[in-house]
Amino acid sequence: MKKHLRGILGLTTALFLAAGMTACGNGGGGEGGTEGGGGGEASGKIAFLMPDRASTRYEQQDSPLFKAKVEELCSDCEVLYQNADGDANKQQQQANAMITQGVKVLVLDAVDSTAAASLVSTAKGQGIKVVTYDRPVPDTPADFYVSFDNKKIGNLIATDLVEKLDADGDTTGGVLMVNGSPTDRAAQLIKEGANEAVDASEHEVLASYDTPEWQPSKAQDWVAGQITQFGDKITGIVAANDGTAGGSIAALKAAGVTPFPPVTGNDAEVAAIQRIISGDQYNTISKPIKIVAEKSAEVAVQLLRGETPEADATLFDTPSALFVPTVVTKENVKEVIFDSGIYEASEVCTGEYKKGCDELDIK
Repeated sequence: MKKHLRGILGLTTALFLAAGMTACGNGGGGEGGTEGGGGGEASGKIAFLMPDRASTRYEQQDSPLFKAKVEELCSDCEVLYQNADGDANKQQQQANAMITQGVKVLVLDAVDSTAAASLVSTAKGQGIKVVTYDRPVPDTPADFYVSFDNKKIGNLIATDLVEKLDADGDTTGGVLMVNGSPTDRAAQLIKEGANEAVDASEHEVLASYDTPEWQPSKAQDWVAGQITQFGDKITGIVAANDGTAGGSIAALKAAGVTPFPPVTGNDAEVAAIQRIISGDQYNTISKPIKIVAEKSAEVAVQLLRGETPEADATLFDTPSALFVPTVVTKENVKEVIFDSGIYEASEVCTGEYKKGCDELDIK
């Protein structure tokens, strides 16, 4: 329980820091939360480019939260939103179109972290400020990077799983590593953190897989094959996000595996919280999208004003704001997810999940 409390304290600190950033109105020079000059009136177009729809978060959370915060801070700013549907070439075309439309700041969650280097270079060459969002672009420094600490995420979910296996005495088999997309540098950071946690334990890695485009169906197909090969030797599954966790769990159900080995996740999607309540998924990561979406909006508006946003870290030669996430299990799901207001019970406790919610006093 101590590690959950530490995560909550870290998240509280992140919320405090995000709330303390300087708001941007329609005039005056900026002070606090900035370094250097600038301070002109904010106006203009801001591009917000998201990578895919394999995760529901981009359409349901990131985009509306980012737009709302920009509108709050800058009434004369316009947000142009596009989703690349997992296609790096399509994202490049979208970025080019945004440049043609005269955007002044480009906020980018890259489909392919390597391919996006040329996109960042092109935008910066046109005098456009670039904010990398959630996924870093290592080869070309952006003007700012906003994310949760992805390596920490991988380490937290895998450490929590290892502790669960140790407590249960499950040391005779091994774990599957269902990683994220091989073209996503954030996924590789999650993978590094998860591998470090498992490597430091007594648990063997039976097999590891980088899931193309984070597709749950591809994770499901791969896990199905591993079940055929390893059977009951699979004592746990380290899935890098809730989509790959859902695919892994679907494979376990299709194979009639019972009881389920614990499966990790990340993103705290509604479906994942439902699976945690029902016992199908062991953990996920709560990283409220509101934090990174609103912080990115603040940074974008500051850059639009000619200000230098204040960083708390540097990653890949890019000034960064990295927030600390929280591990969520059935033990603390009520406190972290519902008592804090991330989700309402009415959003999650539907149909077959109502009974589990009632047992956890989630109302």
